[in-house]
Amino acid sequence: MDTDAALEYARRHRLEAFVVRRGADVVAQAYGDGFSLETPHKLFSGTKSFWGVAAIIAQREGILKLDEPVCETIEAWRDDRWKRRVTLRMLLTLTAGHAFGGLGSAVPIYDRALEMPLANEPGSTFTYTGISLQVFGAVFAQKVRALDMTPHEYLRDRVLQPANSAVATWRSLSDGTQPLPTGVAMSAAEWSSYGCYVLDRSVEFADCFHGTSANPRYGLGWWLDAPAGGAAVIPYAIGSGGQGLYLLASSDAAVVHFGAGGSYKHDAMLRRLR
Repeated sequence: MDTDAALEYARRHRLEAFVVRRGADVVAQAYGDGFSLETPHKLFSGTKSFWGVAAIIAQREGILKLDEPVCETIEAWRDDRWKRRVTLRMLLTLTAGHAFGGLGSAVPIYDRALEMPLANEPGSTFTYTGISLQVFGAVFAQKVRALDMTPHEYLRDRVLQPANSAVATWRSLSDGTQPLPTGVAMSAAEWSSYGCYVLDRSVEFADCFHGTSANPRYGLGWWLDAPAGGAAVIPYAIGSGGQGLYLLASSDAAVVHFGAGGSYKHDAMLRRLR
């Protein structure tokens, strides 16, 4: 990993935080004005990276199966020729068939997401959308109700606490629930700790890092960088404005970048981190 080149690139693109962590140790860090290791920052769509991990743990605990149809839980989906074919895996890989949308301030509540029609045949098309994550949330909410939990409480107890990671804030929707595709603010310390947790258990979470025929570069909430020449795939989570969490198995490191937008490009950062 060329940390100096990566940091030099980040500094040229409105850097707010840059952190390299190996296990419990922060081995490199740099900050823009007003930021530190512990300063919370919005992750935007970086929030999506939590739910594939949570789903795999829930599958291990017998709460759900990634390849079960949504209609096993949501009866109203049984009579729709496309919806009855959608699986939880399709929701998490964004191949369920929902149209673009449901992002940022437009994230729908669970009931509204369940009502939205599909725009494409399930499994045929990758579409970057928050609607599918909200449908997953509606199903997951029913699955964990027997534990007297919400999806976010399950995430906290089963994923974030074991990762020694915590959310600073998570915004709410109009019905008081919290969105799944976005909404988290977390410090670089906390997000990098989560990244190391996932990296250390990459075999357990391997399903997160397999793409689909519709998009080989996207797994269960994680983007996948596949360098030429057979080098290891680099999973990474991204959010609007240049927020990024990069998992580098070759360096045993999780790298967090927080920025303020501009012309920052994740592929340019990845070229320096490989």
